[in-house]
Order: sequence, then C-alpha cells, then structure tokens
Amino acid sequence: MLFGKFHIVVFREKRGSTRKLQLRGWMLLGLALLLVGLLAGNILLLTGVTSNGSLERSLNLTEKSANEQKSQLLNLSQKLVTLQKDVSRIRDFDSKLRVMINLEQENTMSVSSRGGPGQDVTKGYLPIYRQELLARKMNEFLRQLSVEARLEEVRQQEIIQRLRANKDVLESTPSVWPAGGWVTSGFGWRSSPFTTKREFHKGLDIAAPAGTPIYAPSRGVVSFIERDPAYGLVLNITHGTGLMTRYAHLQRANVKQGQVVQRGEVIAFMGDTGRSTGPHLHYEVRIGGVPVNPMRYILN
Repeated sequence: MLFGKFHIVVFREKRGSTRKLQLRGWMLLGLALLLVGLLAGNILLLTGVTSNGSLERSLNLTEKSANEQKSQLLNLSQKLVTLQKDVSRIRDFDSKLRVMINLEQENTMSVSSRGGPGQDVTKGYLPIYRQELLARKMNEFLRQLSVEARLEEVRQQEIIQRLRANKDVLESTPSVWPAGGWVTSGFGWRSSPFTTKREFHKGLDIAAPAGTPIYAPSRGVVSFIERDPAYGLVLNITHGTGLMTRYAHLQRANVKQGQVVQRGEVIAFMGDTGRSTGPHLHYEVRIGGVPVNPMRYILN
C-alpha cells in the first residue's frame, strides 16, 4: 500500500482532455504529513502571537501599576520628609520655651536624629530594587514619629502647666525679634571687621536702614541710656530674675531711663553711632551680666 502506485486524473471541462498524475503511496503520505505539519505550525504560531500579546498587555499593566506605586511612594516619602522637619522645628521650639521658663531640658533623641526616608527621596530618585527597603524604612519612621508625638504631647503639657504658674516670667522674657532686618553677624567667635583678628561677638548684629524702629522684646524697665565710644548710643532694659537686654549703635532713644516698657513698644531707632561699619542694631541678652545667645529666646 505504502509503495503502491496511485493515479490522479485531472479533467479539463472545456477542452475535454485529461491529465494523469502518478504518485507513490509514500509521497501521498508525505504530502499529508506536510499539510498536517503546516497546519499545526500555523496553529502554534497563532497561539504564540496571541499569548505574546496577552503577556505584553499584562506587562504594560504591571509596569503602569509599578510606576503608580512608585509615584505614590515618592509622594508619601516627600511628605514624611516635610513632617520630619516640622517635628524638628517643634523640638527646637520646645527647647526655647524650656530655656525661657527655666525648665530642665530633656535629653531625648528626636526622630530627625534617627534618620528619615532618606536623601534619594528628596531628589525624586528611587530605584525599583529600593522600593521595598524604603517602604520598610517609612513604616519604622512612622512608628518612631508616633512615639515622638506622644512624648511631645506629655512635654507640652508640662510646659503649659509651668507657663500658667509663671505668667510674669513669660511676659518678662525677650521672646521676639527687636527689629526687622537681616542678621549680619551672629553670637560667638568671629573675625573682627576692624582688625580681622579673632574676637568673641557678644550678641546679634541686625542690619537695616537708619531710623528703623526697635521694639522691646518683652516687659521691662529702662535701666541705662548713655553714649559709649564702642557701642555708641546704648540702651539697656532690665527684665527681672537677672535678665537684661542691650541695644547699641542707636540713632536715638524713644524712652527715658526708669520707664516701664511693654513687649512691642518702640524704644529706639536704628543708627550708626559708635564703632560701627554701617546702620545696624547690636542686640545682646545677658543673664547675671553674662552674654548668652539671643537666639535661644527668640520664638518668632
């Protein structure tokens, strides 16, 4: 059968002629197998194309979802960075209040010192392989922040109770800026603008145009108004409990010695008197005659 001969007769309708084709059995079998193979190949190819299209759509959806998750993760991380800064600012405010009311400082570690979401987040850079690590770090940061918030609430209640019991102390504490302008020299060691030698600067230099009003940062009594070769026209206010503020290089005073002043009252005007490099206010805070950093008290 396999090696037998088969004849295929082809009739031509219009011409009335015929044509014979002689084939062996194995040739017919080969043709059949070839047709089956081609059909199977086409089916497999079609299945593969359909499967690849489905995989591509699935991959696109997965990639889109991953990008959305990445965007959400970055957005949340940036919010946590902002929140971290807010917590640090609250901690600084807490420390200043404690200094003002002579309440013992607490050596508690803040969330900011333990680390937040990381620097990559602020730059918008987040490799895929770090997303899981960042998510874990964010969860730990949120846990620390929750603990810090509860501790801060307890600390604030302590401060509120002390403030209620010491209203007079708060009213007499220099807690606001004495003048508008910009700080040109801070408290501490610096190079002298006159000799370039290293010297200790006992206050803050706040520069502004001559005639800028200077305000009392808290309630007190004007204890001293005189001219000094170095300080120029200088004015001192005593606030009680050994606390005193000094205002130097004034253009003129707006109060008299012995006068009681309240926070926000105009006490003088900025000038350029004494040993000065230009119109500015030299502002000092002293406790028991010892200069301290005025920034420890300024809350606004």
